[in-house]
Amino acid sequence: MADDASGATVSREKPWSGGGREELVAEIRRLMVLTVTVTASPDVLADVTRRASALADELDRHVPEPESVPTGMFAQRSVSPEEVTTLASAMPFDMIIGSCNPVALPITVEFEPPKAIGRAIFTAPFEGAPGCVHGAALAGAFDIMLTAANVIANGAGPTVELSIRYLKPTLMAEPALFEAWVTSLDGRRTHSRGHLIQGGVVTVEATGEFVNLDRSRINAMHRTDGNEDPQGPRGTEQRP
Repeated sequence: MADDASGATVSREKPWSGGGREELVAEIRRLMVLTVTVTASPDVLADVTRRASALADELDRHVPEPESVPTGMFAQRSVSPEEVTTLASAMPFDMIIGSCNPVALPITVEFEPPKAIGRAIFTAPFEGAPGCVHGAALAGAFDIMLTAANVIANGAGPTVELSIRYLKPTLMAEPALFEAWVTSLDGRRTHSRGHLIQGGVVTVEATGEFVNLDRSRINAMHRTDGNEDPQGPRGTEQRP
């Protein structure tokens, strides 16, 4: 354990947590669901809004200047095929599976080589047509699922092309099973496929093409020091 600049205890295993970040994110996710499902009166909503604003103001006072972020505070690293079970923990701020990102999808990723398996029950914030999961949420899920399959095959890298075919509506609040696997590794390109099964029926299919990068180049794309600009390397590395 170590202390960050504010004196909070930071886990060496989870330097991004900041002694409670994941717990805070869990409560924000709960609020996100509630904001699109509650039937509270305008007075109640106004009162909650005032308190939420006060909480945001309190947190805003603790946002450090870029040059004062502790080294390693927001570290991310790439993951090797030998440790694929740590994919989510290696990407704590990822908008699809990040445990420290409140907009992340309610999906868990497991590994049954050569397949990556995802399980989800989509909640109200991810609704598109009434009662159905939004296609954008499903596309995001497949991007990470195909990437997970690529990691297993040691062929991970930036997405070049992602194609989604929606066969049937994917329903809210129903178990959804994702499966993804690599179909070919051709030099600097990895090709993957996947599908989503709900109620025994395939509702979505996906195919993707990815750049197969050397592990050192993938490491360069991740934030490894709190003083680095996380957008810097990515702007050039995503070129095929």
